[in-house]
Amino acid sequence: MKELFAELDTHLGYEKHEVKAKMTPNSRNSRSKKTVVSEYGEQEIAIPRDRLGEFEPVVVQKHQKNVTGIEDQIIALYAKGVSTREISRLSAEPVWD
Repeated sequence: MKELFAELDTHLGYEKHEVKAKMTPNSRNSRSKKTVVSEYGEQEIAIPRDRLGEFEPVVVQKHQKNVTGIEDQIIALYAKGVSTREISRLSAEPVWD
């Protein structure tokens, strides 16, 4: 789910490999695996991490295991031209519950 990595870009304030724009002591620190359940079955996703442990994912929150309906919501938002930043903000609200 690229949305999670876009969330980390927003959190850190710079995109991956964009060293000139880096204005924070925090940086990316690999990713961890997580298995979630959706209407398409179990999916393994990669959750990005930051070195200081401050990153709180919004699209798939910590300890969230069920993401039923999230795929259709995100695809619909992309189709409407909504930015990843806006999708992340909207995902904080329970629009797919």
